[in-house]
Amino acid sequence: MDVLMPQLGETVSEGKIIKWFKSVGDAVAAGENLCEIETDKVTVEVPALAAGVLNAINVDVGAVAPVGAVIAVVGDSGASAEPATPPPAAAGTAAQPAGRAAAPVSPPSLARHKELDPFHEVQTPRQSFGPARLANGVRVTPLARRLAVNAAIDLAGIVGSGARGLITGKDVEAAIAARPAAPPSLARAETFEELIGEVHRNRPHAVEPIDGMRRIIAKRLSEAKATIPHFYVSADVEIDRLLRVREEINSGAPQVAEGTPAYKLSINDFMIKALALALQEVPRANAIWSGSDVLTFEHSDVGVAVAVPGGLLTPVIAAAERKTLSAISNEMKDLAARARSRSLQPDEYQGGTTTISNLGMHRVREFSAIINPPQSTILAIGGIRREAVEAEDGGVAFVGRITATLSCDHRVVDGVVGAELLDVFREFVEQPLRMVA
Repeated sequence: MDVLMPQLGETVSEGKIIKWFKSVGDAVAAGENLCEIETDKVTVEVPALAAGVLNAINVDVGAVAPVGAVIAVVGDSGASAEPATPPPAAAGTAAQPAGRAAAPVSPPSLARHKELDPFHEVQTPRQSFGPARLANGVRVTPLARRLAVNAAIDLAGIVGSGARGLITGKDVEAAIAARPAAPPSLARAETFEELIGEVHRNRPHAVEPIDGMRRIIAKRLSEAKATIPHFYVSADVEIDRLLRVREEINSGAPQVAEGTPAYKLSINDFMIKALALALQEVPRANAIWSGSDVLTFEHSDVGVAVAVPGGLLTPVIAAAERKTLSAISNEMKDLAARARSRSLQPDEYQGGTTTISNLGMHRVREFSAIINPPQSTILAIGGIRREAVEAEDGGVAFVGRITATLSCDHRVVDGVVGAELLDVFREFVEQPLRMVA
């Protein structure tokens, strides 16, 4: 039985071997842990699905393998593993030890299947690449449709070379090759190696290796900023009433064992609830872009940015609009603790249409956050400040305010919708009793 590198998230494409619990030749029981792997989000142990003997270890400690790669083989005693092509080496991976034969991992084709579920050989496509027959009746092969969508090629302008005008993948590839080349000024961009010259390298400095999490964060957020049409709306929100309500709720919390309160609400707990309720009142914002259509959701699944060593994780509070503030608070504390220990399960950090990023505790006045795809919005919360305002009697009063900035994906959320969502969020924060009714 082949042991595959598991798929531990929709966007996870590879994993690093941290530790092998067994050696070649050891007996293995069903359910017994074989190895520990690390992705950009979690560290998990991989169990054996059947009893037998560990006949081969194909990926050494410290090496990275793509999802779906054969990392080990468990079989009957005395069986031997068939050699195969090793995976391509990744940056920072460990080299094969001297004296040990290069072990198989997977055929190269497996490395291309980003969405491979190692326990199901056949998968339903996650994205539609258009109809199999055009409006003029010409048929298009699945490969041709995919290539055309990815390269932004209009199939209506292609003459198919197949039977009865069938448009094939080769036809689309020919159309791509025939497109005018980009202007020379855009065809070449300087690399970081070229930008970082002798001036930098000759200055005293330290080199910090980039781990998998930081590498993936850099890649995805660069792609998000470059490909998602961001726009931003900001609002000042008064928070004094919320602070009073929070203090009263916390002071009245029931006591559990050893005099510990059953919950202790944070300002962020109110922000999560307010945004979840706002999404219910502005359902057009509770949606994501799928590439071919817009998916609108029933419940408000809200991600929360949690700083962890080496990067950032966003555990998701599912159906937050239906949960009490105390339930949100306790769930968030548990998720944040397990995020910092890298022990979240994939379904605990996947999904959601929006995220809250709160830097108020760091005395940040305001900031704009980058959307975490495939989500369509992210709400950036700044710190509390005191400001002078005109009182009802014409005098001067001081109030506590925060600045909230909503980053929106214009493909899904139009300007008016984004402004409406932020305004409803402000109303809930400024009238906090609506969240506890």
